[in-house]
Amino acid sequence: MIVIGIDPGLSTTGFGVVEADGTRIRPLEFGGIRTSPGAVLSARLGKIYKEAEKLFARYRPQAVAIEQIFFSSNVKSAMRVSEAKGVIMLAAHRAGAEVFEYTPLEVKMAMVGGGKAGKEQVRFMVRSLLSLEEGIDSTHASDALALALCHLHVHVLRERLKAATEGKD
Repeated sequence: MIVIGIDPGLSTTGFGVVEADGTRIRPLEFGGIRTSPGAVLSARLGKIYKEAEKLFARYRPQAVAIEQIFFSSNVKSAMRVSEAKGVIMLAAHRAGAEVFEYTPLEVKMAMVGGGKAGKEQVRFMVRSLLSLEEGIDSTHASDALALALCHLHVHVLRERLKAATEGKD
């Protein structure tokens, strides 16, 4: 199963592609989609859409895990992130991938077992779980990989629950 995690943003949208084969999980690619702050909004959103579309076409993920936006004190910033998230979700839908949303709290719980974990703790766990020797330069990419890993964790639990409930019928 291939899962792409997405940390949406207008300036930088982080992405992380992982493949799960049984109990083995390996990273395929991670990085960021960057847009120029000087460009008009429609051009920035268009770039995010086109790059996401290419990413989904290249890997054909079964699932896309994207960060659920929580209300921010900066409404304008939250709106821009939501717009970026919208074009990414559209690209995922058009690629035939199922989209799942996770809150930052859910991701932190899945990665480190606590909702108050910092970005460095999450990054450390991502590197450990994926056996990455090199560092992850971008917190956006690290967060995206964490989203993909969170989804795999939740997916395994859902499959176990489904199997357990089907066995009781």
